[in-house]
Amino acid sequence: MRIRYFLCALAPAMMLASPIAAKDSLGVFEDWGAFRDAETPRCYAIAKAAPSTQQRDNDPYASVGTWPRRSVRNQIHFRLSRNIQKNAPIVLSIGSRTFSLTGSAGNAWAKDQTMDAAIVAAMRSASQMIVRSRDSQGRRFSNTYALAGAATAMDAATVGCASIR
Repeated sequence: MRIRYFLCALAPAMMLASPIAAKDSLGVFEDWGAFRDAETPRCYAIAKAAPSTQQRDNDPYASVGTWPRRSVRNQIHFRLSRNIQKNAPIVLSIGSRTFSLTGSAGNAWAKDQTMDAAIVAAMRSASQMIVRSRDSQGRRFSNTYALAGAATAMDAATVGCASIR
């Protein structure tokens, strides 16, 4: 059931990123999936935020991407459920660790590669992560992600792009 929900919920996010035909599934691992886009080329692990009854401007997801030809590995990206207020802090909590992200509109990222690496390491040992900020109206909101399967999906994405140079 969880896998079916994941695949149905993930489809809109994948279509927004690029044509669905360009994606190769590398596997679904609990709440996370791994995909390869040979056209770009890139590989990524991705998960939908937990369902919510709160207003959403966007369909929220978290991804960890690798672009081998750009020498980018394990880059964190969040599509937030709401468009953020200009200069609003974006805070990611994973276990006892917190990270101040950067972002605009409905997107958030780590500030640099060192933070990407620290976030990925924290994701490997926690059960959930929560992104918090204020929307364009100044209202607080959060998106919660289960991390079951995240480590395996990230590993699958890394292996999926290992042969691309």
